[in-house]
Amino acid sequence: MKKLIVAVLVCAFLMSGLHVSAAPASGRGGFMGFIAGCCFGIRAAGDYNAGKEIHWREWVMLIPYVNIVFAIWNGIDGANGVTRTDLASKYGAMYY
Repeated sequence: MKKLIVAVLVCAFLMSGLHVSAAPASGRGGFMGFIAGCCFGIRAAGDYNAGKEIHWREWVMLIPYVNIVFAIWNGIDGANGVTRTDLASKYGAMYY
């Protein structure tokens, strides 16, 4: 089963390399756009392609065991009604 998962991931990265080489002329896209969409979701990929950077709180979500703390932190922020405008004023418009 592990070999199957590794084979699927290798194929996905190889295929993405072929597809990503034809990055769109407008916007950022490319390999980093693929990573943003694959690891962080379509909203982060869309924001990245629109010129925003990926926030450090999203990068930390890739670290096993540490990500649970930040997942709870993100959940608490969501429950408290934090909006993109609030995050942009706190962290800067570069991210949100």
